[in-house]
Amino acid sequence: MAVAACAPRRTARPSPVPSSAPPSSGPTPPARRVPPAPPIPVPPNYTEVGIASWYGVPYHGRRAANGEIYDMYKLTAAHRTLPFDTIVRVTNESNGKQVDVRITDRGPFVEGRIIDLSLGAARALDMVGMGIAPVRITLVSSPGNPAAGFFTVQVGAFLSHDNAERVRSRMEERYSFAVIQEYDSPKGIFYRVRVGKLSSEDAANAFAAELQEKENVQPFVVRLDAAPQN
Repeated sequence: MAVAACAPRRTARPSPVPSSAPPSSGPTPPARRVPPAPPIPVPPNYTEVGIASWYGVPYHGRRAANGEIYDMYKLTAAHRTLPFDTIVRVTNESNGKQVDVRITDRGPFVEGRIIDLSLGAARALDMVGMGIAPVRITLVSSPGNPAAGFFTVQVGAFLSHDNAERVRSRMEERYSFAVIQEYDSPKGIFYRVRVGKLSSEDAANAFAAELQEKENVQPFVVRLDAAPQN
């Protein structure tokens, strides 16, 4: 007897319903790590040779130029042009002793001196008793390019604001840019007159020489810093 073959039954499938959710694209890839910025290169062969001094009382506990409270026992220093937080190695040329210090302040404003050390740094160099010493400064690290930024020339510091304003006004007439910067010292507020805004230290040094010749002043080239965030 012949057996009739039964055709397979097919079940109708419902049409897919669109989903409002976006299709999954698999596991979320890990966040890409951004490599840290490379350190600022230190200018090769950067050295300064000159006289170092040190400062302690009555500046201990007062605010430094970068906004920090000066602690004379820490290894810090004042320099006129290097960026704040620059680390320099100071070698006492008389005895070979060395110390690394961080720049936190501005100075010294004494002719012939290149750096003002904390008491702690002066002790490390065995120069406390003498007060000054011949030194060599080399750069260890810096948060920025030491050659970048703006520089100005300090032409005087006065306890009288009126005297400072007279000098500032005269300098502004002749050189277009002159400002007064207040400095709260242990002896009272000094009004420092600063002239010019130059884009390199070399240009500032040339301008300082011009001011010394024409205005009969003792000029000091200083970095123009932003106001400290207290």
